[in-house]
Amino acid sequence: MAMTERRALPKAEQRRKTAERLLASSAKLSFDPLTDVDWAAEPVPGAYYAPPNRVSLYGTALWERLDEEQRIELSKHEVASIASVGIWFEEILMQMLLRHAFDRDPTSAHVQYALTEIADECRHSVMFARMISKMGAPAYGPGRVAHELGRFFKTTSTHSQTFGGTMYVEEILDSFQREMMVDETLQPLTRQVSRIHVIEEARHITYAREELQREELGPVRRQYEQLLLGLVIYVSTVRLVHPRVYAAVGIDPAEGRRAAAANPYWRATKREMAGKAIGVLERAGLVGRTNRWLLRRAGVL
Repeated sequence: MAMTERRALPKAEQRRKTAERLLASSAKLSFDPLTDVDWAAEPVPGAYYAPPNRVSLYGTALWERLDEEQRIELSKHEVASIASVGIWFEEILMQMLLRHAFDRDPTSAHVQYALTEIADECRHSVMFARMISKMGAPAYGPGRVAHELGRFFKTTSTHSQTFGGTMYVEEILDSFQREMMVDETLQPLTRQVSRIHVIEEARHITYAREELQREELGPVRRQYEQLLLGLVIYVSTVRLVHPRVYAAVGIDPAEGRRAAAANPYWRATKREMAGKAIGVLERAGLVGRTNRWLLRRAGVL
């Protein structure tokens, strides 16, 4: 069905058709990470865990100080950091989706897909956790302040914040992992995990994007939603790479954080990863004067 035809349908009918399509896709193509990832395989010597040009210090003076083994180690710890932030947000998302489903008809396809997505996210969180453990890296997380802000956000998020935040974070991970899953020079573990996540998250992104665009906001409410989403985008973006990852290769965390923040390659990577999501949020009226300054500080504009 063409986009213009879908928009002409009543919202309830739009939701039903979208959910039925996504439920059918889930039934056809879903994974069990416990068996669909080769957890017994040993790391490949000399292979990066992420493309070197996507590592936060790539191209900096600190990067030039590292030998090849240290650069690979840094890529491993940055993947672990991003995955642990992914777990943090997926746990928030599961609770937001439960709140969304709690107030709606469980016999509807829309709610049944929300519950299906929650099941997917449970498996993804376990998959990311097992990957971090397999790599021998810590679960860095987003940091204490962001962790507590997540506690507040999952409890109070509105419709626009739930689906706007979901769409943004999932699009960032999707962009990062689409590149990783096809790069045969990388570790098989990160490629396998990326492939599973990309395939299943495509459905989640569609669900969030279409639901987000159905919400109609007045001018005052729009500014409030912009501000809160701006905070979500800022926190989730700047905490992707925890400063403690730099200590794993002998770099002072504060020095590493400053170098990454000023690094034009890392800033370009963040803009590229976030570009599609920012475009969707703009079309939904959720990027404006109220939050552009936060998006610039996050490095995604």
